[in-house]
Amino acid sequence: MKKFLNQPEAFVDEMLEGLYAAHPRQLQYVADDRRCLVSVARKPGKVGLATGGGSGHLPLFLGYVGRGMLDGCAVGGVFQSPSAQQMYEVTKAIDQGAGVLYIYGNYTGDILNFDMATEMAEMDNIRVLSVVGNDDVASSVQGEEHKRRGVAGIFFVYKAAGAAADEGMPLDEVRRVAEKARLATRTMGVALSSCIVPEVGHATFSIGEQEMEIGMGIHGEPGIRRGPLLPADAVVDEMLKPILAELQLGQGSEVAVLVNGLGGTPQEELYVMYRRIHQVLGEQGVQVAQVHVGEFATAMEMAGASISVIKLDDELKRLVAAPADTPFFRLHPQ
Repeated sequence: MKKFLNQPEAFVDEMLEGLYAAHPRQLQYVADDRRCLVSVARKPGKVGLATGGGSGHLPLFLGYVGRGMLDGCAVGGVFQSPSAQQMYEVTKAIDQGAGVLYIYGNYTGDILNFDMATEMAEMDNIRVLSVVGNDDVASSVQGEEHKRRGVAGIFFVYKAAGAAADEGMPLDEVRRVAEKARLATRTMGVALSSCIVPEVGHATFSIGEQEMEIGMGIHGEPGIRRGPLLPADAVVDEMLKPILAELQLGQGSEVAVLVNGLGGTPQEELYVMYRRIHQVLGEQGVQVAQVHVGEFATAMEMAGASISVIKLDDELKRLVAAPADTPFFRLHPQ
């Protein structure tokens, strides 16, 4: 294992120590716990937005805390859920009197702990609602979407909900927007190599030098097909097919696209993939209103990528294009 580490068990806390030192004007922690991360910015009367999840996925989850997006994040160990107490402390810190919306991925530990944090917050008379991201089309079939994992497409949920909260929408309306974005987003991934969790010290799984796995999850969860590595255009075509079918995209549809590297894929290769996405969408008469290419939800140093597409209406188009400023993502006024 070659990593820039001191002690593996100190990895997350030392990462956070560096993060706060690098971005003191944007981020701070509460409850004397570095894993309870909140935005320095405050907007009285605004709905608070919180997320949480395991480390190892930067910039997901904590990377989207900032103006125009999230207000706080509970940070877990590598691929581990944060505690209910940490979620509760973040909730108390970001409540500005208008309630708090939780947005997080569909993973058992996160669901249990966010539900417990909700109960704790409500005892303090803080109203909390939740939206659970489940954009990964590879993780379950249509009709059983409640079993699907939340992956990179949750970025669009954060973005739309963050803009809605920034506009001053009340809690129920912010939740409606987040739910609309969730329902309009689909993601498919592909992996070329494993990652190494620092405290484990070896690869999570093995995959052949000339193999790929379509649909693998961001923690190494099994995908839907393993086989020989195909040319980029063929890989993109296979990934796009279920996304386009489920979103029922066609002539006149408008979308935003996220091409996400999983941690070990050069950005040049992501643009090779977007080239084919642009071709396919153009052939079907789909208009692309916004494109993001880069790392948005990684899996340590896993080589691979994912494609996320959100189908836009006028409201979602406005909200995903609204300004945002976090340590890991900036979107300037258009």
